[in-house]
Amino acid sequence: MESLYFLIPIAILFVAAAVKLYFWAVNNGQYDDLETEGRRILFDDDDPLDPTRATPPGASSAQPDSREEAER
Repeated sequence: MESLYFLIPIAILFVAAAVKLYFWAVNNGQYDDLETEGRRILFDDDDPLDPTRATPPGASSAQPDSREEAER
């Protein structure tokens, strides 16, 4: 029974903090636009690779490696 005197105020503090955090999020516009984030994953808006750019890291180059030429 004595543990309830400790646990009930802590639970009230947690609920108060959660309510305060919720109202902070609402007032700062966190819930203004719920649809855009859900649709963003459906559309590919990445820019195509520029052919004048260098090859991306990890991609194989079009020119053969010098070790390959030595083996021939």
